[in-house]
Amino acid sequence: MNIPVLYSFRRCPYAIRARMALTKASIQWEHREVNLKDKPLEMLTLSSKGTVPVLLLSDGTVIDESLDVMLWALDKNDPEQWLQVDSQQTLKLIYQNDYEFKPLLDKYKYHVRHPDGSQQEFRQQAEAFLSLLNLQLEENSCRGLLANAPTLADVAIFPFIRQFAGVDREWFENAHYPSLTRWLVAWEGNTDFLNVMQKYDFWKKMD
Repeated sequence: MNIPVLYSFRRCPYAIRARMALTKASIQWEHREVNLKDKPLEMLTLSSKGTVPVLLLSDGTVIDESLDVMLWALDKNDPEQWLQVDSQQTLKLIYQNDYEFKPLLDKYKYHVRHPDGSQQEFRQQAEAFLSLLNLQLEENSCRGLLANAPTLADVAIFPFIRQFAGVDREWFENAHYPSLTRWLVAWEGNTDFLNVMQKYDFWKKMD
């Protein structure tokens, strides 16, 4: 079959959101699970960034940004109208997640590598974004960040909140973010999410 090839890593939040969009758009792909400690030359040839996801289309086009993968897939098929919201608001919130919250998430999770602050300090800094999301969910009855239903922003952001919560789940569930916690639990039980989290052996080119 002439289908796209996706280089991915199961737990990577960027790869998770790409797989979620591809799944929702009913796009079939050849899955290549990447060992991040031994990245395949085939992927590095397509994208020198060396990060997942990397999507190789049947016409040779390479898409190596997760948000671009999502937009490409949903432009093909958007059955739940994830794109039918204010694009400026959507991109602003995703930008905050990717470029402001994610660096703090990394410092919080890998605090021993960052002597410029304590784990608690990094968590406190990240809480500004958690508070923002919790407030927006309250305004939308916990159904979505930007609307009364899930949209692109929800799918693009929840894998990162999941990763943040996983650092100290007890703290997260006892923090004062009830709407955000309910939202995350709902996404963790989402059928598409459970499907894209199936395990694969690391891909190796056959001789």
